[in-house]
Amino acid sequence: MDNFDEYIRQGEPDKAAKAKAWKTAIGLQQVDGLKPSEYLLETAKQNIEGYIGIDEVLKRIDGYYQKQSIKKDESRTEEADKVSARIAEILGEQTFAFSPIEYLSIHRRLFTGIYSFAGNIRDYNITKKEWVLNGETVIYASAVSLKETLEYDFEVERKFNYKGLSEQGIIEHIAHFISNLWQIHIFGEGNTRATAVFLIKYLRKLGFKEVNNDLFALHSWYFRNALVRANYEDLSKGIYSTEKYLIQFLSNLLLKGNYALKNRELHILFDTVNDTVKPENDTVFSLIEKNTHITTKELSEKLGISLSTIKRKINSLKKNGVLERVGSDKAGYWRIKSSDN
Repeated sequence: MDNFDEYIRQGEPDKAAKAKAWKTAIGLQQVDGLKPSEYLLETAKQNIEGYIGIDEVLKRIDGYYQKQSIKKDESRTEEADKVSARIAEILGEQTFAFSPIEYLSIHRRLFTGIYSFAGNIRDYNITKKEWVLNGETVIYASAVSLKETLEYDFEVERKFNYKGLSEQGIIEHIAHFISNLWQIHIFGEGNTRATAVFLIKYLRKLGFKEVNNDLFALHSWYFRNALVRANYEDLSKGIYSTEKYLIQFLSNLLLKGNYALKNRELHILFDTVNDTVKPENDTVFSLIEKNTHITTKELSEKLGISLSTIKRKINSLKKNGVLERVGSDKAGYWRIKSSDN
């Protein structure tokens, strides 16, 4: 990624445009915890340098994996490589149509040969455990109404008139539209990457030619978590859906805002004893964040709750993929997962 920045700093328009597209394409793989191979990075550099076209890139990536004996745990590297190359291809095209068909087409182009349902509307209901929600899930649209819901959201947006809106008003409306589009979760997998690519193309259509795609390259995980927070609420626990974080992301993306995009600020902190949201300075998670060497005994003393309750809370954090223990109970430390950005 640093090498791609050098192409951007050099200022050659064609190389800079390609480098930005590749940075975005590779960065978006982070939403599913994927990392492209060194082979993909080297091939991308050859494309940026102008030695090979994007068609040759796609051909080489396909050929590379046809020759490889891919182990099960390496299959998602293949996905990261192929989807990155396809995103770079789409972002390099000066074509776009605001329609459900375009949205479905983007997904099909990204995931053909990777998912059997590429470009198809799912016919089953889904749930997804979210780190940012402590393992809870957003309620996604029902399979029986997906096509109608998708067409309705596009029709509403197509008729919307941006005239007279302030820059902030435009940002807030776009956040609302893209939040609703993502919440439908029309595909079985790959929704966030397809939605991000669609959003970038739509923003260009709206006239945002200088989109700061570094935000997708560096903060794609934040983008996904912001979409989650915009579509989750549990009023019984005092948790409300909020587009605040998505608006901050888009403000940085389009208006050169300087909001600090920290995933941990989106994380909902639950008190699993009283089943309520607790202040950030009064939870097991936050105390571990402040001191990763803190012991269970110290946690018990600081929070005034039993060791057994502390252990139950920690087990819950581990189960939800938020926390892991490194080393022994005495000499080790806590590692907080998926919250470093």
